[in-house]
Amino acid sequence: MSSIKIAFIGGSGLYQAEGLTDKKWVKVQSSYGLPSSEVCVGRMNGSKVVFLPRHGKKHNISPSKINYRANIEILKKLNVENIISLSAVGSLRKDFKPGDFVVVDQFIDRTANRENTFFDDDLVVHIPFKDPVCKDLSQMVFKKLKKLQIKTHQFGTYICIEGPQFSSLAESQLYRSWGCDVIGMTNLPEARLAMEAGICYASVAMVTDFDCWHPDHDNVSVDQIINTLKKNTNKANSLINEITKEKKLICSEKIKEVSRKSMISDYSNVKKSTKIKLKYILNL
Repeated sequence: MSSIKIAFIGGSGLYQAEGLTDKKWVKVQSSYGLPSSEVCVGRMNGSKVVFLPRHGKKHNISPSKINYRANIEILKKLNVENIISLSAVGSLRKDFKPGDFVVVDQFIDRTANRENTFFDDDLVVHIPFKDPVCKDLSQMVFKKLKKLQIKTHQFGTYICIEGPQFSSLAESQLYRSWGCDVIGMTNLPEARLAMEAGICYASVAMVTDFDCWHPDHDNVSVDQIINTLKKNTNKANSLINEITKEKKLICSEKIKEVSRKSMISDYSNVKKSTKIKLKYILNL
């Protein structure tokens, strides 16, 4: 199968990529259970593109119930080389305002109930995660956002909480004291699994509101948040269109090889059933 340069994972409010032609929803089987949805495969600006709605087509999957392993494996089976995650977030900073975009470069994990690795049975792999996103892909995304004149912050630390509840005031204040910039519920373990699968990953966080630390938080209506979400969705579709025009999407060879070079176990001693399950993840 020929490679697909780019896949988009859409979060809250983004359930399809506008402008795709020759599109069809494809059911892809996973060794890890059911993914969030069928994947939409189509073309845009001459490029083959994949789109996956993270919460399902009808937004019926809670953050803790998303099958992140299945989602990443089916993209790997489709030979996707790069993933751009698009996610709604709350802001933990006064200068990261509703409607702003943030190109995330670091994560803090506060989740507790998620399968966060492909390597939990018979094969021990310790990937480095100092740089959790692909720098080249993130830089390209930032340049496209600037071209579109979307207010964007080039770097940001995303704290991922379990949810589905939002933070308490004490938690929100704690995360601000840690230097976190935005708060969400979905980018981990997604980013970890993408790296384990050898897929370059970039995260675009779309601010919908200030988290509960902000003194005006209680005055923000649901209608205002939904209105911002819709505007962000329109911007996200503009970004998708712009990215698909890029002809120099090159997946990092370092990321492609990271799991194979991080094995602690002797692969020759790994059970055949484990090797079969990890066939697409390791590409061995």
